[in-house]
Amino acid sequence: MEYDTEGGRDGVWAQPYTLNSGQTQFHQLGRVRLWVTLLDLEWQIRHETLEQDGGSTNWLEAIGHVLPSSSVPLQRFVREPGASTVTFQPAMASLPTVIRPYQPLTIPGGGRCTIYVGTTVWMKVCVGESQRVLTEIPLVTPSLTWVGRNTMEGELCYSSSSYARLVLEAVPKRPWRVVTPVTIINRRNEALLLERFSLPTPLLSLHRNQRGQLWTPGVTVAIETDMNSASLHVDASLLPAAGDCRPIAPAREKTSRGRLVRAFDRMFG
Repeated sequence: MEYDTEGGRDGVWAQPYTLNSGQTQFHQLGRVRLWVTLLDLEWQIRHETLEQDGGSTNWLEAIGHVLPSSSVPLQRFVREPGASTVTFQPAMASLPTVIRPYQPLTIPGGGRCTIYVGTTVWMKVCVGESQRVLTEIPLVTPSLTWVGRNTMEGELCYSSSSYARLVLEAVPKRPWRVVTPVTIINRRNEALLLERFSLPTPLLSLHRNQRGQLWTPGVTVAIETDMNSASLHVDASLLPAAGDCRPIAPAREKTSRGRLVRAFDRMFG
């Protein structure tokens, strides 16, 4: 479906867009198409998720007067008087995310490595100066998995496959994906076969650099003796490789003193 627009541009996170009554703002990023309509007394939001994205690396944004077909679900929200701006805020996943490398990686005894993990963010649709959240849209429909010793002990997580790239330049840059550097230190004498690990996505804040790329602070995991027990730290700052970044969204869950230190008995479960 083509969208007849009055002008197109790249979409931007955390930037207020002003609409006039009757206008519809259209977005296409990854597999998601989104329509936000402002009326005199209400906001209308429509979105659909395509089976495959079009291969574009850009976030298309445009304002016009065209609506999708009636088959696209509609959400309606009462408009606060005078509220005419809409802002799109990124958010990390609300559950830990189990990362599965397509090809397992072996870390020798006493070795360490940094893996650059890309995950897809959620989109919060916020309106007015108060940034009231109307809805939150996953930009990729997440898969769920259970991590634990049995069906009674464990936790529900999202699941994501990854190339587990060791070279930052090889990581594809997309406006809807965020890069998290994960440093794994194997202090055991034996080699560690990394088949999957849990990324604490709710504890990670979001930052944007001058190129519009999203980053989180790094995560450091140290394995001392038993692979099923690891210490995990969320770094206080970003890697210099991220460039000049500014905070764009806080972590969903707070940690004491901005740093988490705890045993993760299901880190590699």
